[in-house]
Amino acid sequence: MRIPRIYHPEPLNGQKQCQLSEDATNHVGRVLRMREDDELILFDGSNHIFHARIQHISKKQIEVAIFHQEQDDRESPLPIHLGQVISRGDRMEFTIQKSVELGVTTITPLWSERCGVKLDGERQDKKIQQWQKIAISACEQCGRNVIPEIRPMMKLTTWCQEQDEMLKLNLHPRAKYSLKSLPHVPSAGVRLLIGSEGGLSPEEIAMTEQQGFTEVLLGKRILRTETASLATISALQLLYGDLG
Repeated sequence: MRIPRIYHPEPLNGQKQCQLSEDATNHVGRVLRMREDDELILFDGSNHIFHARIQHISKKQIEVAIFHQEQDDRESPLPIHLGQVISRGDRMEFTIQKSVELGVTTITPLWSERCGVKLDGERQDKKIQQWQKIAISACEQCGRNVIPEIRPMMKLTTWCQEQDEMLKLNLHPRAKYSLKSLPHVPSAGVRLLIGSEGGLSPEEIAMTEQQGFTEVLLGKRILRTETASLATISALQLLYGDLG
């Protein structure tokens, strides 16, 4: 039987015992129905895992004893910052979940001219919290021990103007370059822009060019926004990361 992996939001280095978070307590006690003396693996985002055993279970809290810790690095050598224009329904959740499994390090939800999603301030905050929980759950499932950051929502133009050492890529069906023909991928990684269902407007495409984005072609077919994200991330990881 596979030992469950549980995220702990506080540092565990040097700890001999701890109390699980409210979310973890609910999952371990009510969903998994684990019992005292059952083992689990905790991780706190530090790229370490902590082997633990349940000591005490009550309705509102679970106490565990940690008996061993070790480094467990499963991060890709290729950092990927995904700038994803927000999609409708559960497509955004699906994109976040699967991109975390594929190794992205950062995700920024973006507003664009053709973005069909409307959220006020309070709903934005709740969405970010919800998406961060999805990222955590994906890490628990896939074995990652570093939690990707879900950044606050921002305008496409603002995100494109951010300065870093990453290679800036914009997926475009009429681009001249393929991923395989990229001249150089820096160690800082890739800043990948994926537009909405309706794509970017001509003005936005021109803006990305001015901000130093390279347009790349994934294939002859036009992909849905969630398919485009995952296909491009997979291809980048295969060519320059740790897939394959």
